[in-house]
Amino acid sequence: MAYPTGSGTEILARATIDGQQNDPTALRWDGTPATVGNETYEVPALHIITVLNISISEKAGTTNQGFYLWMYNGTSDVYIMYETLLSASSTFVYNDKIVLIGGDRLEIVGYQATDIDVVCNYIDQDWT
Repeated sequence: MAYPTGSGTEILARATIDGQQNDPTALRWDGTPATVGNETYEVPALHIITVLNISISEKAGTTNQGFYLWMYNGTSDVYIMYETLLSASSTFVYNDKIVLIGGDRLEIVGYQATDIDVVCNYIDQDWT
C-alpha cells in the first residue's frame, strides 16, 4: 500500500454478517452485508480500515458453539480468535483495535452447527 498523499476521507461505518455458519466468510467494506461463504471481500486499495469492535451473537440457543476470527494478509492467515466458545444465546464483544490495509481480508467461521450474527464497527480512511 502506498502512503497517503493529498486529501482523503474518513468515515465511521459497519460491516455485518447474518446467520454465519461453518462456511468461512470475509466481511465487506462497502456498507452491504456479506454473503455467508464468500471469502473474496478485501479491503480496497488505498483504504485503511481501523476495526473498533466486533460483536458476535449466538442466536440459535445452542451450547458449545463457537468461532474462529482471522486476518488474511495477502500471504497467510493470522488468527485473532481461535476456537472461541459462545454460550447459548450470548454475545461476545471483541474490543481490541485491528488495522487492515488494501488487499487484507477479515474472516470468520463458526464451527459445529453455528448460527451467529456479526457486527463490525470501523473507521474507513479512503485515500483514492
